[in-house]
Amino acid sequence: MKKILPILVMLLVCTIAFAQKMVTGTVLDNGAGLPGVNVAVKGTSMGAQTDIDGKFSVKAPAGATTLVFSYIGYNTQEVAIPASGVVEVSMTAGSTLGEVVVSVGSRNTQRTITDASVPIDIIGAKDLRATGQTSFDKALQYRVPSFNTVNTPVNDATTLLDPYEIRNMGPSRTLILINGKRKNLSSLLYVQFSPGRGETGVDLSAIPQEAIERVEILRDGASAQYGSDAIAGVMNVILKSKYDFSSVNINSGITSKGDGKTFGVALNSGHSSDKGFINYTIGLSQQGNAVRSGIIDVPTEIATFGDGKGGADDQLIKAYLKDYPTGNNLNGTAEVTAAKMLINAGVNFGKKGLFYANAAYVAKKALSNANYRTPYWRQDRGLLHSPTDNGGKNYLTAATLAFPSDGVDLYKGYIGYMPTFEGDLSDYNATIGAKDEINGWKSDVSLTTGGNQQLYTVNNTVNRSLGKSSPTSFKPGGFGFSHIVGNLDVSKALTEKFSLGFGAEARSETYKIIAGDTASYTGQGSNSFPGINAINAATNSRFNLGGYVDLNYDITPQFLINATGRVEKYSDFGNANVFKVSSRYKLPNDKVVVRASYSTGFRAPTLHQIYSQSVQASFAGGTIVSSGLFNNSSVPARQLGIPKLKAEKSTNIALGAGFNPTKNLSISVDYYNINVKDRIVYSSSITSPSSGIKDANGYTLKDSELGAPKTQLGSILKGASSGQGKGKADLNSVQFFINGIETTTSGLDVVASQRNLEIGSGKLAVNLAGNFVLSNKIIGSPNEPRPIAEAKASILNEQIKSLLTESRPQYKAILGLDYQMGKFNVNLNNTLFGKTAFRDFDNGGDAMADIKAVFKPAVVTDLSIGYMFNDKISLTLNANNLLNVLPKWDLVASSVATTDAEKTASAARANKILSNPAEKSLLRGFLGFSGRYDILGYNGSQFSQLGTTINANLNIKF
Repeated sequence: MKKILPILVMLLVCTIAFAQKMVTGTVLDNGAGLPGVNVAVKGTSMGAQTDIDGKFSVKAPAGATTLVFSYIGYNTQEVAIPASGVVEVSMTAGSTLGEVVVSVGSRNTQRTITDASVPIDIIGAKDLRATGQTSFDKALQYRVPSFNTVNTPVNDATTLLDPYEIRNMGPSRTLILINGKRKNLSSLLYVQFSPGRGETGVDLSAIPQEAIERVEILRDGASAQYGSDAIAGVMNVILKSKYDFSSVNINSGITSKGDGKTFGVALNSGHSSDKGFINYTIGLSQQGNAVRSGIIDVPTEIATFGDGKGGADDQLIKAYLKDYPTGNNLNGTAEVTAAKMLINAGVNFGKKGLFYANAAYVAKKALSNANYRTPYWRQDRGLLHSPTDNGGKNYLTAATLAFPSDGVDLYKGYIGYMPTFEGDLSDYNATIGAKDEINGWKSDVSLTTGGNQQLYTVNNTVNRSLGKSSPTSFKPGGFGFSHIVGNLDVSKALTEKFSLGFGAEARSETYKIIAGDTASYTGQGSNSFPGINAINAATNSRFNLGGYVDLNYDITPQFLINATGRVEKYSDFGNANVFKVSSRYKLPNDKVVVRASYSTGFRAPTLHQIYSQSVQASFAGGTIVSSGLFNNSSVPARQLGIPKLKAEKSTNIALGAGFNPTKNLSISVDYYNINVKDRIVYSSSITSPSSGIKDANGYTLKDSELGAPKTQLGSILKGASSGQGKGKADLNSVQFFINGIETTTSGLDVVASQRNLEIGSGKLAVNLAGNFVLSNKIIGSPNEPRPIAEAKASILNEQIKSLLTESRPQYKAILGLDYQMGKFNVNLNNTLFGKTAFRDFDNGGDAMADIKAVFKPAVVTDLSIGYMFNDKISLTLNANNLLNVLPKWDLVASSVATTDAEKTASAARANKILSNPAEKSLLRGFLGFSGRYDILGYNGSQFSQLGTTINANLNIKF
């Protein structure tokens, strides 16, 4: 009910209708119709956009006198409404960076981008649609060079949303706003070995693209203005408000392999008058799974699961893979169904006042496939098959992996099983507030709420610890996160040169860990995704209060300085004090703008990082191992000497320049350097050393697997045991969060735009944008807690270091060509992804100290062709990854050694493997988890593995 109430309130206050008159006209650029121009009735919330021919129609209330015409790259114009109601206006080109920024950059008075002292990107709805991507986060991937996200082939809960980041800083260091208000975080804590590991972020895919007017991206630290999470920057999603027509978008697509089918339909509608507006979007979408499993490498599979001596186990693997070369794996993208609703409304009051509200809700269900359990890897004790399955083939014999106590005939015809993972997500946010201006004082007061909940189901699997009594369907539990945020912002231009802004924010956050059913966590837990133990279930909350002061001073019309200071007080870890100073200087005629900023920042540890505690199943050495995540208040953490988490501290330095040599050409170059101290990391999987003692099968036991462990680390792992397994600990390793490292990240952002190049009877716009990482490194070495150092383990092994420093593209550039001719629009985008690299010790073993997997640079080409049948109907055809470019990777020698002698030895070891085709193939197979994902490697890649995707979009206005 709490989620529905704000929507009902808005519908009641915003269903309004008043006397209106119709104004029509045409907007021209050098005599040709200019599409996409914003047309607003001054003093109201009413407006429209020009169509493909530059024509528009807008309902204006009686008494309205003026229309305002604005468009990125053109000077804003005000035109009186003639008695005839027919208008023709010619736009004049200005700076392509001249768009007004509503919320980001400064918490003070509005400024245009050229006036701002920090780099800001403006991405319109048209730019997002031109990518042909069906979700908001993937559209940003192909529009913003510093923004990166990619899905992995087997990702359990992360099928519900993919990690993303700006400037290689992780998802939790970019603040996401909706109409200037903080969006709630996801409840999911990423634990996969992919970028963003150990962090959480906002579910960007939950925001319907059809509801977005534009996106403002501040590429600079902004903790002083907005508080925690704004170390890398701020993304502000501006929702559609003005309404002039309803529209329905229908889209459908499929990959070149005939899978991954998508279908979606979305309605955008509303109402506008001189009293206010309401705009709402309702969307439904369905995405089918796309399978990209590889052919299993037989030698690697034998090395992983067989005896390597040509015995019965090896023969079983060969026979099985002869019949099932892919091992029956169906890995790739998940099947996702989603329903989305968003509403944005406002009611004018007084002379300049506005009551506003917006709300959104998304329900999403994802179904993905875990790794297929082949009969030589896992058995189901007859719970998931019948003895006569599959023609009676007997892949298991008494000499191999059958259970003698169950009888050899149990596994006649058995070919294994594939667990499925299902996730149910709900995400909501709502804001209600009021803006006003009295005697030049602008005020904005608001209340925002939001939440995200995920509940999981695992089917077609077993809990091996329960034997024949195991169920085959489990409810492993889930997570929830919610917040309530109150904001007050006040500003005034005290003089023509000096303006003041100040405000406060109060925020309450709650994080919930939801226990699974008993069978899902008993013993080894449900196979493929163990449940959350009831002892780890909890609800934890915190409260913080922050305030800021923002000062702007125009020393001259060309020279601006800005200063902001902020103080925060958190209930769980104390205070934070940060500041920011920035400046901008415009040379004569505004042809050149120079800007710089220096700021300090902070990021509070999320509640997820403070309180998460669970047992996770993951791959290591080709098998499944259990790793315990202990929070920093737990007994094991105290035994290990792990301190409680504190806030990260950052320093941001930015230098940039913008050039506008002609009215149609603009270029900007910005350098950034981000230093983060006390950076919170999710530690390595820390295990006890080998005891030197072997069990009956020749397996060398870890110290923690002994009856009386010899090290403190072994005792901690053993102490976590639930007692099963004949003395073996049920935890192979332990992990935790720690303020463990200092990092520095620096790079260049380059943006260039050339408009209005006349070619034939049309016009061409050329846009080039790039992000180039100059440095992304870890400074110094972490302080290892004594029990871990004594066990010769590390909280930050080379695998974690590799993930943090080189798993995102070293550079990324986007070249876009947009050609407009009559009713046709053609957009051609080429996205260059630089190389990435990863050291996967979990699957590659010790060889990864001498070798790393490197994903090669590649260009992904997207083509979009649109046609306007009339001013009501348009059709767009998109070919994403037109040339079917797939990720390609290879193994290269790369040592982690520090001395010349060690480097020489490392090079020799690497050459021994890389020069031997059989050994190289074996290692490559391990990194693709026994060849199952050779297209990607089990971990890593810069872009999607799906290849060419074709989709069509039909837009109908009414």
